[in-house]
Amino acid sequence: MSSSTIRLILSAAVSFVFYFAWSYYANSLVTDDMQLILRSAFLQGALSASITLLFTYLLERVIAKYGNHCISLVLITPILCSIHSKTPQNIAIFQTFKHALNRSAGFFSQKLIPALVIAPLMPIAIQALIVISVNWLNATPNLWLTVAPSILFTAIYGYLYTFSLSKKAKA
Repeated sequence: MSSSTIRLILSAAVSFVFYFAWSYYANSLVTDDMQLILRSAFLQGALSASITLLFTYLLERVIAKYGNHCISLVLITPILCSIHSKTPQNIAIFQTFKHALNRSAGFFSQKLIPALVIAPLMPIAIQALIVISVNWLNATPNLWLTVAPSILFTAIYGYLYTFSLSKKAKA
């Protein structure tokens, strides 16, 4: 087995065990319905393991492809400039905003953000949406306490894993 496959399996197993236990604890605080508690715990554990597998796989692919690239902050300026209103009360605000954007575009045109900073954002957002939706559909009794650690630790894991992959690629 490759080291990538071992990392995937180990990450998923740890995720299942941790989030099963956490969901069991969080939901046992608000209900005595053992069937609902176990169903919610299994759901959260299985969902977290599945998402961890997908998340880790996607991060490995993104870092392999874009890990050494940078993104210029000057791309933000045209997006922000396209969103404005021509109503009389907003013209002064828009002129001030436009001036600030022009100045910041000049400053940021030479500044770059490593792709490593941006790479985990989309998987984190997708994971949060999935885990909240599935637990809501399950009628998980303590929804926010159940999903908050999953979202937080996924973000931390995503960035730590991304940076560790980039260090391996540079070595």
